[in-house]
Amino acid sequence: MNKLRNYFSIITIGISAIVFSQGSVAVSTFPQVAEQQGLVKDITAEKALLSPKEQIEFNINKMFTDPVLRNANWGFVVYDPKTEKIVTAYNETAPLIPASTTKLLTTETAFSLLGTQYRWNTQLEYSGSVDAEGVLTGNLYIVGSGDPSLGGNRGGAAGYTQIVNQYLDAIKEKGIKKVTGDIIIQTAIFKENKTELPKNIVWLEQKNYFLPVGTTKDIDPRNEKLIINQSNNPFNQQKKYFYISPYADKLVYADKFEGNWVTTKVAEPPAYLANKLREGLLRNKITVTGKVTPKIVDRDPEPREILAVYKSPTLAEIVNFTNQRSDNNYAEALLKANGFHKLGDQTVESGRQVVTDHLKAINFDMNGLNYMDGSGLSKSHTVTPLSQVKFLASLMKSPYYKEYFESLPVAGQSGTLKHMFLLNSNGQIFAKTGTLNGVKCLAGYIKTRNNRTLAFSLLINKFSGSVNQVKDRMEQLLDPTLDL
Repeated sequence: MNKLRNYFSIITIGISAIVFSQGSVAVSTFPQVAEQQGLVKDITAEKALLSPKEQIEFNINKMFTDPVLRNANWGFVVYDPKTEKIVTAYNETAPLIPASTTKLLTTETAFSLLGTQYRWNTQLEYSGSVDAEGVLTGNLYIVGSGDPSLGGNRGGAAGYTQIVNQYLDAIKEKGIKKVTGDIIIQTAIFKENKTELPKNIVWLEQKNYFLPVGTTKDIDPRNEKLIINQSNNPFNQQKKYFYISPYADKLVYADKFEGNWVTTKVAEPPAYLANKLREGLLRNKITVTGKVTPKIVDRDPEPREILAVYKSPTLAEIVNFTNQRSDNNYAEALLKANGFHKLGDQTVESGRQVVTDHLKAINFDMNGLNYMDGSGLSKSHTVTPLSQVKFLASLMKSPYYKEYFESLPVAGQSGTLKHMFLLNSNGQIFAKTGTLNGVKCLAGYIKTRNNRTLAFSLLINKFSGSVNQVKDRMEQLLDPTLDL
């Protein structure tokens, strides 16, 4: 709760300011226009008389009788990462619906887990041999890795048509004119991306990636061999089966595996891409005798050769698009990717577990947090403004802060903030927006005129009036923070 120790003095000064400002516009023939402008952006006499902090607190008090916010449930806090203290606040410990500011947690977890330069591979291969007539006696394989942007044609990702054309060019260059086998789709973890494999799955080494072969549940610990040298790539070992030990919680290997089939939900193999490739082959008069078929577990993979590799944009590029455009599909895909890459289980439930476990590990203030999905579409999701700003402040020391900061929309300039803060705060607020029916939120960073970086959160629930009216009140509350 905001500490209004100078409440009566501020109100007294504020009343004087209002009287003064009204006198200054009394000659206007458009009093309603002047009143609306004064509500949000005008530098009035009240601003001249009050300090920036007093101005913010005065504006907070005006909201108690404002028809748009007087019945709303809302919280606001400005936090100094350098001193680790609250600058000003109101109702900052209340659990509130954060809408799409939830993406701040989802995308940061992905950065922490995978790194900013992570790319997902989707690889085209073939088995068997190609004769002089161009007949491939064997199968085509499309080996995916759970790319959340696959075929999305946005945020730097290619569309399905582009990927298919890349694959078709590679098939033609190899001289393949007929395929006697199937188009088999699989999911793998590529070596170039990982130094640790997802848990709960035993993985079989296959050239430049690992295929799932079974579950670690009830595996015999007597077969486990610890990988001693962790400084180099542990997958250089001449052993077949790798997994995170359910007993030691460390990466181990075994010479043989006789356990059960996979019990978790492996990332979806690229079925749509495979079907589009088959269509493309037929259009190009390249016959495919077999069908498109998934092969989730492959305990005895046949030898294969690589034809082409499609690489996703970097995770930094995907996160940038997700936060700038508030893309719900990418956010939910990243949530599931978090679950798969940590627990070997591509489900919302596993993704939620991974995110909440990560937040606990970095000392996120869990009071009031109810993390329900990756995008913030659920109104069951709650978080406190105070926990958001402490989280944002802590990220300023992280190795991926630059990429994270650059993913946020800029006031008056980019993304979902392009049409807000067009005057006083233009280019100085960097924040994730959030909008649902009756919910409007902002959380991010403020670059003050004194060259300070402050974290802030403004979560408004159950407001009256239009979204544009709420945006006006947000600007009124945040504009004075530039002078802190």
